[in-house]
Amino acid sequence: MNIKLINKNIADIKADIKVEFLTPDELKKHKEFKLLNLTGFKAEQDSICFLHEKGLLFCGVDSKKSDDIRSATTSMIKALKSSNYESAVFGALKANSLAAMVEGVVLGGYEFNDYKSKPKENKLENIFIASNELDYKKLKTIFKDALIISNATCFTRDIVNTAPQELNPLSLAYLAQRLADENSLECEIFAEDELKKQNMNAMLAVGRASIHQSQLIHLAYKPKKAKKIISLVGKGLTYDSGGLSLKPSTSMVTMKMDKAGACSVLGIIKAVSELKLDIEVHAFIGAVENMVGGDAYKPDDVLVSRSGTTIEVRNTDAEGRLVLADVLDYAQEKVDADAIFDFATLTGACMVALGQYTTGVMGHSHKLKHEISKAATASGELTGSLPFNKHLKKLIKSEIADISNVSSKPYGGAITAGLFLDNFIKDENKDKWLHFDIAGSAYTETPWDCNVYGATGASVRFMSEYLKNI
Repeated sequence: MNIKLINKNIADIKADIKVEFLTPDELKKHKEFKLLNLTGFKAEQDSICFLHEKGLLFCGVDSKKSDDIRSATTSMIKALKSSNYESAVFGALKANSLAAMVEGVVLGGYEFNDYKSKPKENKLENIFIASNELDYKKLKTIFKDALIISNATCFTRDIVNTAPQELNPLSLAYLAQRLADENSLECEIFAEDELKKQNMNAMLAVGRASIHQSQLIHLAYKPKKAKKIISLVGKGLTYDSGGLSLKPSTSMVTMKMDKAGACSVLGIIKAVSELKLDIEVHAFIGAVENMVGGDAYKPDDVLVSRSGTTIEVRNTDAEGRLVLADVLDYAQEKVDADAIFDFATLTGACMVALGQYTTGVMGHSHKLKHEISKAATASGELTGSLPFNKHLKKLIKSEIADISNVSSKPYGGAITAGLFLDNFIKDENKDKWLHFDIAGSAYTETPWDCNVYGATGASVRFMSEYLKNI
């Protein structure tokens, strides 16, 4: 399916069906009100109504704000894909809603059919957006950027949705190398021999029982006139069984999504390189598979991390933080960045705190959190800040090591996981670092907004927006 911005009036573009977005107030004044009223259409948010004989499709919206337009466009594209129409046209309502329209079409129309023996066919081939006499030059830039970011989000979704028998640490490293080749990025990959030399013992312990060797992936985008340097760190658990602290069988289903942090990091650097931003970006990924076997790491083990901090293992299912501990330490030594962001499907507790739609944000810098919050609001993603405090920090104290990998109490689990990571952030970088817990927002089994079943590509849009604003 192609989406095109055309510098013409909507009446001059040939398409099978014309789409209109209507608020309830606009509906009452519309020339087709009598007919629409007979169908029972009330222009409620995300409702649709076809007038096939007139070649019209109406979409209800509460307002013409971006969030409402994005959601309605998603409903529209799903309806069109279920029809036999081959093309549709609608007008750009205003410049600030164009990106939402593109996201609704690309993200709302996304399908992952790699494992379907007979994918459902749809006839829809072309979506046209008419400039409607708005500033075409400005619209063209918005359209191009929105398409790059949306496609990068779909790229992220594809990787997350890939089954674990296909995507293991080594094949994720190959995928990263392909991305580097295609987008002219620098790429460095360390296998286990090099990880041992780097003393990345916490990361190595997590992957010890897997037949697939753990991999450290480092991609870099280095434009000539970079104004800032940003480090992105992603948790890449290509599959998480829980290890010896085995997950219940129902919780193990969907654990292919435990690599979503790593996939988001790949999506973000893809978007940045294609947007050609004047920012140097480094992506660090710890790619590991947490499995069960005779060589598995155990509760009661004490691990010596790359930084020298010792970690008491009390639960092998709290493995992502062990991987990130070593990768964060390596990233800080390798690159002197202006900001460090890590992304991880880290805790179910984040979903309890914020719900499944919202990414948890943790760190020390209120300024940085505020900037991210503004970018998230502009992009249509949801974020919520979870505050650190000294009392919760006491709960990850260990009696036999420097720190425990789980809290001694079951409360505030997302925050104590963030505080665990804080132990591996150097003092000079405390105000440069934020942790994003995407455990709830990265994957959904119930479609919402422009997110269909499966991976959502969480954080690609808001981080791209943030980086564009620097």
